[in-house]
Amino acid sequence: MKLARTLRLDVSDENVFDDPAPSGEWAISGGFEFSNWTEADLKGKARQAFSNGWYSIESGGRASFVGVCDITEAELEQLRQMLAQTFVEIYGAPDIDAAYPVACEEIDQMRSMCEDFEDNTLLMVSRVLTDLGVEETYRSRAPQDASLEAFAVHGSVD
Repeated sequence: MKLARTLRLDVSDENVFDDPAPSGEWAISGGFEFSNWTEADLKGKARQAFSNGWYSIESGGRASFVGVCDITEAELEQLRQMLAQTFVEIYGAPDIDAAYPVACEEIDQMRSMCEDFEDNTLLMVSRVLTDLGVEETYRSRAPQDASLEAFAVHGSVD
C-alpha cells in the first residue's frame, strides 16, 4: 500500500503557509477544509494553502510537495483514527462514529491515487473555486536520483 509524506525541498513553505507541515508527515489533499470558502476567503497565506497546499494528517499543516511511499496497515489505521478525531475536534463532526467513515474516504482517495505512482514520485496539487465548489488537479514528477528517505523516515523509532 502507498500513501504520501510531506516534503520540504527548501524553506519556501515556511514563508507561504500560516502553518507549514514538517517534512515526513503523512498527507492527503485536504480539500475538505475549503468546501465552504468563497473568493473573499482567498487572501494572503490562506490563498496559498488553498491554491496548492497538501494537508498533513499529523500536524494539520500544509506542504507544497508530497512524495509517494509505502505505508503499513497499522500506520494507515492510526491515521484514520487521527483524522477522524481531527474532524470531531476541529471541523465539527458530531462524534468519532460519524467522522471515521469520512476520514477513511479521505485517506482512501489519496491512497488510491498514490498506488498509480512508483515510490519517490513527487506530487503537487492545484485548486480553483468554481460555481460547483473546489476543483482539484494533480501533477506528478517521476523520481530522480534521491529517494524520500533523504527527507522522511518511514515507520517508528519506538
